[in-house]
Amino acid sequence: MAHRLDSSLIKGMHLFREMADDSMERMLQAALPRRLDSGGIVFVQGEEARHFFVLLDGRLKVTQSNPAGEQIVVRHVVPGELFGIARAIRRPDYPGTAAAVAESLVLAWPSARWDDFVAESPVLAINALQTVGQRLQEAHGRIRELSTEEVERRVAHAVLRLMSQAGRKTDEGIAIDIPLTRRDIAEMSGTTLHTVSRLLSSWQERGLVGGGRKRVVVADPHGLFMLAEGKG
Repeated sequence: MAHRLDSSLIKGMHLFREMADDSMERMLQAALPRRLDSGGIVFVQGEEARHFFVLLDGRLKVTQSNPAGEQIVVRHVVPGELFGIARAIRRPDYPGTAAAVAESLVLAWPSARWDDFVAESPVLAINALQTVGQRLQEAHGRIRELSTEEVERRVAHAVLRLMSQAGRKTDEGIAIDIPLTRRDIAEMSGTTLHTVSRLLSSWQERGLVGGGRKRVVVADPHGLFMLAEGKG
């Protein structure tokens, strides 16, 4: 099945930017396509990292569980993103669990092939390093928010990050194009479901956000940004 995949599927993605066409074609031929229904698991926290992945279509959620069994949402994966690259950073297992939150299509490659791909196309390593660096910056930002900011600003930052990752312009504002529960936002911002519900209701009354069940629309991005920066 892999040889039927067209290189146009991945050519515009950040990970493959500036790769030579023949290198990209060989990498694509080695890809293993996987379709996932909503709720389908790509990999589980602690599992041996035998593959790395690129999301072609759909949406994924990455979660981690602490020793007490509490779960937190680490990030959402949107089309074009590289994920599950544990072996590429010399980690033997997956640090979190990745699951589809909508019907999704991923491409998988054996982790053992990573070094071969990088040797043939060093730009792949550069692009992957940029991805890792961006996620490290996001993680540092969240740690700073959790340790220094009041809860309303933390929740505002979480919503703005999601808007940046998966925002889509609509007549109502910028819709976060991910099935998103209030519990997800609570886990991302280190607070309670009750607090997130109260804040979103308040922001809706102020015209900052809209939406409905599993849907958030940022109606006033500038107003929410000012709130996140403590100026609202």
